[in-house]
Amino acid sequence: MTALSLGPTPARRDVLARRIRLLVAATIGYNVVEAVVALTAGTLASSTALIGFGLDSVIEVSSAAAVAWQFSARDHAVRQARERTTLRIIGVSFLVLAAYVAVDSVRALTGTGEAERSVPGIVIAALSLAVMPFLSAAQRRAGRELGSASAVADSKQTLLCTYLSAVLLAGLVLNAALGWSWADPVAALAIAAIAVREGLDAWQGKGCCAPSAAEVKAADAKAGDACGCGPGRACCD
Repeated sequence: MTALSLGPTPARRDVLARRIRLLVAATIGYNVVEAVVALTAGTLASSTALIGFGLDSVIEVSSAAAVAWQFSARDHAVRQARERTTLRIIGVSFLVLAAYVAVDSVRALTGTGEAERSVPGIVIAALSLAVMPFLSAAQRRAGRELGSASAVADSKQTLLCTYLSAVLLAGLVLNAALGWSWADPVAALAIAAIAVREGLDAWQGKGCCAPSAAEVKAADAKAGDACGCGPGRACCD
């Protein structure tokens, strides 16, 4: 029986790690701008949805910063050692986001105030809907190949931002055009449920596994596409 190799070669790992660092830097930069615009526009328009979206961007920055810290290490074994801590930070970020979105949605549904029309909010939501899927897909591909659960988990949070952008855009447009202020919080509750699931998966390290440091060292001279997961565990999904 032919033995499976345990992932990419050291040279390929370095390329993937560098790619993830660049994607994380782009994600952090964009989310800082997104947070400033959304929080400012939300405050001016008294929009809890926009303010929540801005706070989501702040949480995404913390998640991406954790991945940036992990991949700032040049040595693959060090990056692996930081994986669990990074996953815990991402998991907590997801759960904090879910809690805020849920509370904010309930407040909006109980009629604590009607938001005004916000053109800047519509613009930033549409822009995020166009940008975030590409950043998420690129980081997820690199994370899968590298066997990094944290990179995959962070890409899922970026993808969640895409869903939130779509929900926010729909809510802002419907509110501006038809006065349907309830549309956004109802959809946001579904997003909160997804965030809880992803947060628990990240905390538990589900969805992806990578070879141990010893396995990586033993496989350094080999090339292949298996991620070295043990029985009952899947490669990055």
